Amino acid sequence: MTYQEAYSKLEEYGQLHVLKYYDELDDAQKEQLLQQVDETDFSVLQYIDHKDAALEVKEISPLAAMELDEINRRKDEFTRIGLDAIRRGKVAAVLLAGGMGTRLGSDDPKCMYDIGITHPVYIMQRLVENLMEVVDAAGVPVPFFIMTSDKNHDKTVSFMKEKNYFGYDPSMIWFFKQEMAPAADYSGKVYMEEKYRISTSPNGNGGWFLSMKRCGLIDKVHELGIEWLNTFAVDNVLQRIADPVFVGATIASGCASGAKTVRKAHRDERVGAICLADGKPSVIEYYEMTPELLDAKNENGDPAYNFGVIMNYLFREKDLERIVDEVLPVHIVEKKIACLDEKGNPVSPEEPNGYKFEQLVLDMVRELDTCLPVEVDRSREFAPIKNKTGIDSVESARELCKAIGIEL
Repeated sequence: MTYQEAYSKLEEYGQLHVLKYYDELDDAQKEQLLQQVDETDFSVLQYIDHKDAALEVKEISPLAAMELDEINRRKDEFTRIGLDAIRRGKVAAVLLAGGMGTRLGSDDPKCMYDIGITHPVYIMQRLVENLMEVVDAAGVPVPFFIMTSDKNHDKTVSFMKEKNYFGYDPSMIWFFKQEMAPAADYSGKVYMEEKYRISTSPNGNGGWFLSMKRCGLIDKVHELGIEWLNTFAVDNVLQRIADPVFVGATIASGCASGAKTVRKAHRDERVGAICLADGKPSVIEYYEMTPELLDAKNENGDPAYNFGVIMNYLFREKDLERIVDEVLPVHIVEKKIACLDEKGNPVSPEEPNGYKFEQLVLDMVRELDTCLPVEVDRSREFAPIKNKTGIDSVESARELCKAIGIEL
């Protein structure tokens, strides 16, 4: 992008202050700033004027999950349907791996974290090994899309090359960067974190499809004839990926999406619960659950909101294309944003000073209108790594892996 092109784009969105220090920059910094202006989606700033619109939910009600008893009873049926779709190239895997291992005490991408005890076992390695189980069963490779971020892209790609993709066919792997959204003050002016860099943040866990689309990978999806995208987070080292039973159950149901769920370990477990929001499938976050919802019972006397999502979803691709540009809401979150003050000095605020913008997977589920919640055995499919020790940690994931015979 040239200076004049950047000027025109910034002028359109009322952000010409981004070029305030341009003449002070060296050539490399000028190039970085112009590239960032080119890549940044300033259109999200328009949502500040109606920032609460995405949060207006009038009624929460239960949505029953397909429980393990039924799944086990129909396992052969679902496996046959799922494997057929995989063998015909209709299913792809999409890994959301834009994060860093900061909370684990690492400066590397989270996928590079080693959970091994007697030998190296990386988070990414575990995910690839899980996907390889399905590849071996189906006899065909599953297209594998990996979302990175500005912070971890180069390291993630280099790591995968160095490890020979953990045995996965590299011709069936595509990397793409998550788009970044600008961070702005309350009036909608974007902040600068350096004189040559706009303050930005990832566009949320629901921004993965838009990021794929804008980098041209949806064209690859069409070229390959893919109809279903299994999207999953990086931190669960036991989750099954492109799971034929999950795929088959979702296809057989006729739903536009499926969500893997686990039965909650206890009433107050910190997982989002599958539900209906104003009659549409959705996810209510644990911190939004009122005592009345937590204590509600279904017709069997069991907790009505007893199934938590594990950030492993199956989406019908053609339906995502319908909603991504038209109706998927942008959530505006008040945050503390490191920035430059009027004199160009760095500021680390102690209180929120502006907005960040993100899209959420829960809105994808809601806007697709139909979703099949599928229960999975949490002892075999739920080992999230969010902390170094304690609950949902490296320690707990190691114990869960060892309990089902995975050598660490």
